[in-house]
Amino acid sequence: MSTPADPIYTLTIGGEAVTTASTVPVRNPATGEVFAQAPAADAGDLDRAVAAAGRAFEEWSRAPVAERKALILKAAQIIDDHATELAALFTREQGRPLPGATAEIKGAAMWLKAGTMLDIPVDVTEDSATRRIEVHHVPLGVVCAIVPWNFPVLLAIWKIGPALLAGNTIVVKPSPFTPLTTLRIGELLRGVFPPGVLNVICGGDELGPLMTAHKGFAKISFTGSTATGRRVMESAARDLKRITLELGGNDAAIVLPDVDVDAVAAQLFEGAFHNTAQVCVATKRLFIHEDIYDRLRDRLHQLAKDLPVGDGTQQGVRYGPVQNEPQHRRVLALIEEARREGLTLLEGGEVPERGYFVPLTLVDNPPDDARVVTEEAFGPVLPLLKFSDIDDVVRRANDTEYGLAGAVWSADVEQAVAIAHRLDTGTVWINQNLQSTPFTPLAGAKQSGFGQENGLPGLLEFTRPKAIYIPKTPAAAE
Repeated sequence: MSTPADPIYTLTIGGEAVTTASTVPVRNPATGEVFAQAPAADAGDLDRAVAAAGRAFEEWSRAPVAERKALILKAAQIIDDHATELAALFTREQGRPLPGATAEIKGAAMWLKAGTMLDIPVDVTEDSATRRIEVHHVPLGVVCAIVPWNFPVLLAIWKIGPALLAGNTIVVKPSPFTPLTTLRIGELLRGVFPPGVLNVICGGDELGPLMTAHKGFAKISFTGSTATGRRVMESAARDLKRITLELGGNDAAIVLPDVDVDAVAAQLFEGAFHNTAQVCVATKRLFIHEDIYDRLRDRLHQLAKDLPVGDGTQQGVRYGPVQNEPQHRRVLALIEEARREGLTLLEGGEVPERGYFVPLTLVDNPPDDARVVTEEAFGPVLPLLKFSDIDDVVRRANDTEYGLAGAVWSADVEQAVAIAHRLDTGTVWINQNLQSTPFTPLAGAKQSGFGQENGLPGLLEFTRPKAIYIPKTPAAAE
């Protein structure tokens, strides 16, 4: 029998708990130790989940929108009511300090609730004396949702909410590094939706390709690396599945010389290092005007030394570990290469020896072609880059295959907006960063993505247009 200290996690398929013969170990990144086992779905489990979702689709898609919204609101309330339990589990598997974990759980509940404020329109393209043409946006079928480890709950909700609201059913797969909180949410929501509407499965690295190749899915919504996104797109092309890809970024922030250095330093720092810099839209390259470069660099370095890094369960800890061992090795290798190349590294305070920790690290004005600049570190390493000319810094900021987000900081908002229009990204923030709302689409340019999430455009990604031509009788036309 399981105990609260040793829970058994299960898949949710067709509204029921499903155990598996094999499991995946889940490690606490603050210690590197295995603390739980997650079920590992195989091809048969996947078939059963897709079949359950397929059986549920017709009834769910025909349910009144008001009914779908009511159940989504009920699910949001359940998540919010269990925020304390879910946040504690989140911190153990993801590593983020408890306040940030709680914010994600409660933010996910808020996102679900806010999404129900959106309505799918019926577009009328003609209403003449002889006919009316209506364009309806109808659900696609069964959605495959593949979610990464950096924001495992919120990014799952970004897919679950609009997919279900639009009338689709869904099979969600969290990362094998962070499966437990999502599995637990699946358990909590059994009985809220009709069986098969929401299915949660997880497994090892082999499960993702099985899902993207499965013929039972009408759409794939994937968040992850650009390299994996390309493979997802190739797999989806075989049977023309619709796709939404939210991929990597190497986001640039440009700081003009008229800013108040002391006022913006903490915001700039958090914009780069939030969630231990494991954020797709975090600042990855910080361009600072030469007139204020030294002052801002020194202020940022002081913050790196002062802000505590450690186990997220400890009070006062601001930044946690890198989430998993492969990413930890990659970030350390990037830092070591920068050190070998003779680049100047400005490290923060001490970090625990045990676990996947990396000191908060600034790189002092490296060349633009250094790997620490050209690659997305996805860890606590931030290159600071000096500039003197606006045209030149815009060119340098755009000189990347990515185009997810960017930021401009200036006391002259009009000038900042003018620069923002020149940045080749899907989102630009002025004197702020890491902002998103349920009503504003997030989309990437270049290699940062395909399609949109959030807002009405994100909701419509889970539909297809269906035009209906309606003739008018002579009497109706008079």
